[in-house]
Formats: sequence, structure tokens, C-alpha cells
Amino acid sequence: MKLRELAGLVDGEIRGDETIEITGAAGISDACEKDITFISGSKFIKEFRKSRAAAVLVKDFVPDLEQAQVKTKNPLHAFAKLLSHFYVRRIEHRGISRNASVSAEAEIARDVTISDFSFISGRVKVGQGVVIFPGVFIGENCSIGKDSVIFPNVTIRENTLIGDRVIIHAGAVIGSDGFGYVFEDGMHNKIPQVGNVSIEDDVEIGAGVTIDRATTGTTVIGKGTKIDNLVQVGHNVQVGKNVILVAQVAIGGSSIIGDGVMIGGQAGVSDHINVEAGAMIAAQSGVLGDVGRGIYGGSPAIPHREWLKASALFARLPELKKRIEELEKEVNRLRTRQEAIGDGQ
Repeated sequence: MKLRELAGLVDGEIRGDETIEITGAAGISDACEKDITFISGSKFIKEFRKSRAAAVLVKDFVPDLEQAQVKTKNPLHAFAKLLSHFYVRRIEHRGISRNASVSAEAEIARDVTISDFSFISGRVKVGQGVVIFPGVFIGENCSIGKDSVIFPNVTIRENTLIGDRVIIHAGAVIGSDGFGYVFEDGMHNKIPQVGNVSIEDDVEIGAGVTIDRATTGTTVIGKGTKIDNLVQVGHNVQVGKNVILVAQVAIGGSSIIGDGVMIGGQAGVSDHINVEAGAMIAAQSGVLGDVGRGIYGGSPAIPHREWLKASALFARLPELKKRIEELEKEVNRLRTRQEAIGDGQ
């Protein structure tokens, strides 16, 4: 497409030749002669000058660039739109496979795809435009909202509610039993997990994610939240809207994660914790108590600035230990000398 057409897709303003042909989008180092790329900050301008890209998305026009520029409010967002335009193929709706098992009690809307070897239980409701890939299990009394996509080998246990435009990647398990036991008579006795899970609109759930059903009540994943691969969400957890959970995060039961919270990879949140809206938890942190709005790191998690200072000090511990030992020797030497002077008097 011509650059002027592309600019229309991203509501951009052009500086340079608007008639050049753009056939793809790529990163700065990967871009070819007919690609467009993007600059997300001034530090990438030097790198871009070496790029073969024909054009670039920018937030503000950059002086002295040979390539054409498209000024747009958010270059990364515009770039994502163009990746979808050039490369992402819409999933074709192919109806219900004869190799799928679909209960006669299920309510299936139009334009739904149910692939080979999927199992749809009784009283399941599947909304318009839903795509279910092979090997998916959907338990009784579940609801799948319109235009949602369920990738292969996902398990959705009974009574789970899934909103519109939800994406669940391969191997995720939604609604498995929460980890609840009571010790009595010398053994761990299972507490029945009779609640459910509710996934709100526009949530994306990564591969291998597990979200446990509530003991009673509902485990909730709020609208617009994005969950990376291999995340564990415990029973009765309430995850707010537009939350980011990066790979291998684990959230203990009955914790509350406020709107817009971001939790870095491999961080752990203990049970019954309240993480206030807008908080940011650094990777590999351990959250053992309630945290307010702000940035936290370390284990146990503390305010990020304090954690950085503590980390810097930790790296110097061998040196500080050596200095302390030397000072102790010096103190002992001075004490011995003082005692010797005292004895001489």
C-alpha cells in the first residue's frame, strides 16, 4: 500500500514521499527496503539511521532523516496495528467438526467453530463468532462470550463464565480446584471448592496458566487484564481491570490485585494480600503484606528505592566484612597496647 494509505490507518501525518510503497512492518534491525518500522524514543534514532526501512513511525518528526516519517500519537500502538494489517490472518469459521463432542443441551450461536476432539458439556453457552481449537474441554454450565478464541488443549471447568473477546492460549486450565485443606485427625482434609471463575471482557490468558475456582463465591479476572504464560492465580483472588501479570507470577488465595497493577516475572504474592491499584511489583519480588500505590521490589517486598540501595549494599558485603574484620583487629591491637601502657604505669 502507499504510505498515504498507511498513514490513514494509524491517523498519522506524513513528512516525506507519501507515494512510496510499503509492503510490511518490522523492527529497526529487521526491516527491509519496503518495510515501515517505529521509533519509541530518542535513543533509537541513531540505530534507525542504519536501518534499511523505507519509512518510520515517530511521535514527533525527527530532523535530517532520509526516510519518510509518519507522525502519530503512539508509534508502538500504530506499529501493532500495522502488524495486524500486514500479517495477522483472521480465523475462518468452519462450523462444528463431526469429530467434536457437543452436548444436545449446549446452546451454540451462529458462526462458531468447534474443532476436532473438543468436548462441550451440557448447558454450555457459546457466543457468536467463538473459535474453539482441537482438544478443548468445556465443563457443564459454562458460558463463552462472543468472538472469544480458545486455543488447543485448554480446560475450562464447570460453571466458569468467560466474557467477550477473551483469548485463552494453549494448555491453560480455568476453574480447577483451589488449594484448600484443613489439618485434622493427623491428615490434610480437602475443603470442597464449590465456587467458580469469572473472566471479564478483553482478557488474554497465556499458555499453561492456571486460575483456580473459588472455595465459595468467585475468582475474578477483571476486564482488559493480560496474563503471561505459566501464571498461577489462587482461589478467591480478585484481579482488577487492565492488570499485567508477567510469566511465572503466583498469587495466593483471597488476595486482591487492584486496577492497573503490574507484577513482574516470578514474583509471588502471599494469600490475603491487598495490592493497591496502580502498584508495580518488580520481578522475583515476594509480597508478604499489603502494599499501597508505588513501586516495590525484593523479598520481602519494600519500596523500590530502598530495595535498590539494599541491593547495592548486598553486593558490597564481602568487602564490608573484610573491612570490619580489619577494624576489629586494629581495635584489639590498640586495646592490647593500652593495657600494656597501663600495666607499665
